Amino acid sequence: MNLYTVLNLIFFCGLLFVIYNISKKTQSLSRKVFTGMILGLSFGFALQLLYGVDSEIMAQTLNWTNLVGDSYVRLLRMIIMPLILVTMIGSVLRMDAIASLGKIGGSVVGMLVLTTAIAALIGIGLTLLTGLSAEGMVAGARELARADVLEVRRGSVSGLSLPDVIAGFIPTNIFADLTEARDNSIISVVIFGILTGIAALLVSKENPAQGESIKSFISSVQAIVMKLVRMVMGLTPYGILALMTYVVASSDGGDILNLISFVLTSYTAIILMFCVHALFIIGSGMNIRTYFQKIWPVLSFAFATRSSAATIPLTVKTQIEELKVPSPIANLAATFGATIGQNGCAGIYPAMLAVMVAPTVGVDPTDFMFIVSLVAIIAISSFGVAGVGGGATFAALIVLPAMGLPVTVVALLISIEPLIDMARTALNVNGAITSAVVTTKLLSMEQSEEDLPAAQGAAKA
Repeated sequence: MNLYTVLNLIFFCGLLFVIYNISKKTQSLSRKVFTGMILGLSFGFALQLLYGVDSEIMAQTLNWTNLVGDSYVRLLRMIIMPLILVTMIGSVLRMDAIASLGKIGGSVVGMLVLTTAIAALIGIGLTLLTGLSAEGMVAGARELARADVLEVRRGSVSGLSLPDVIAGFIPTNIFADLTEARDNSIISVVIFGILTGIAALLVSKENPAQGESIKSFISSVQAIVMKLVRMVMGLTPYGILALMTYVVASSDGGDILNLISFVLTSYTAIILMFCVHALFIIGSGMNIRTYFQKIWPVLSFAFATRSSAATIPLTVKTQIEELKVPSPIANLAATFGATIGQNGCAGIYPAMLAVMVAPTVGVDPTDFMFIVSLVAIIAISSFGVAGVGGGATFAALIVLPAMGLPVTVVALLISIEPLIDMARTALNVNGAITSAVVTTKLLSMEQSEEDLPAAQGAAKA
């Protein structure tokens, strides 16, 4: 191992120790996460200035520092499926009526699809406003190689119809889905958990004594899983430090400068969509400043990992403990939001690409029917987008062929994909949380209206 690599790792260990000392002085997770992010950004930038992206020293250093980040992400992924399965069963068991489940699911999915359609319109509008186009983009060796891979992958998804996508949600082998064998595994585990919870709820009503035993068992298992979640969450600042170091140090500044217009437009669209979410949050009666203060650790982690799925445990925990969202709503919103209606990956990104590439094949992107068709296809295809890094590529491979457009532009943007994908993932997660907050408000209003006649009758009596 090179001497400079050893020195880099010693310095990295020093940064880990700094976070450890801060952790002993404060219980604020957001403050610890923010510290880890700043230290990671600074260290990654310093590595890039000192050694450059392609140096051997850089490769060796990141290979070891990323051990911390990769281990943390693996621990999170380890608890995702047990968390989803147990909490979904427990959530259904706590419902008084099965009908409540349909109301929650319908509201959450409706919000996710609605915000994805809005995100698509924002992406279309900004792309037209800035005049971004795929014409004149130069494909290097790396991009051309990626294009070949995308053409192969396109063959596996371009023939999928909406019925195929929906049917793919239903599990045929729950044990395989518990190992995340498919892109739709998370939704499949959610469905299995809901059905198991409904079965347990029916058994509880038929045999109250047996029902108490079932509820006691699920409650105990859920307590163990949540304790495991909290243990892993305690490692978040260290994981953020390592992940941000890797992202910043491995980014190619030259590629970013060449495509800076696309980067800036993408981030502008993402910021505008965050503002749309803020309007929904304000409409639900929650203080927007307090809201973002409470979910900052969640967004920070989503930003660093580029994985909506890996963020699920932290998303669920924050919704329940910080935002006071009921457990059934929190679990459905977090799990559905990881694969359905992702505002950034399934909304903004494919919309921008479609508008950029349309003129290259003689299609007018300002045509009203083109825009309506594009938004409709994006909303429909947003079901089942994988909640991991690269989900935006999957969404683009569905939307572009459906619109009769080439997919090569996806490969041409690969160099800056990680930079934009970080913010897109944070937006995806925020969209899921927003759907939970709005659903909580809507269902509480509905409950209040249902209780109103009885209350009025009691008052008259």
